[in-house]
Amino acid sequence: MIIVNAGKLMLSFLVADSLLSKVRQMKTTENNQIKYAQQHLANERTYLAWVRTVIAIVGIGFLNTSLHFTMGAQRNLTVDLISIALGVFACILGFVIIVLATFAYFHRKRKIMNEETFLPSKAQVTLVSSLMIIIILFIVLYFLYLES
Repeated sequence: MIIVNAGKLMLSFLVADSLLSKVRQMKTTENNQIKYAQQHLANERTYLAWVRTVIAIVGIGFLNTSLHFTMGAQRNLTVDLISIALGVFACILGFVIIVLATFAYFHRKRKIMNEETFLPSKAQVTLVSSLMIIIILFIVLYFLYLES
């Protein structure tokens, strides 16, 4: 009788231990899913921020070009060329940024799925910053030549 009760007690300990390990495993899986969901959502927010940046850059180019040619100001060939170059460069910059942002989005998504570590992109940030400086120089040139 004691052996039978000891066997039942041992069996119930094994079942309880098995159930407890399954609950721990489910909690670990749930925590990992939450962690990865947060990383995926952050990746999507970053991509959408780049898309908003592209819309603003292209908008500035179109706004400058359209305002320049619809204003009743005197025509100056140099200012006209700077205005056109600014509009075209803004569109090219927008295209380059959206392509880079799309590649970065899918690259980070793959890294998240493979549980790899995150390494920030220095080259992408440097390239976009350099191109933004060129747009600012175009705008400064535009206003300098417009005043003269």
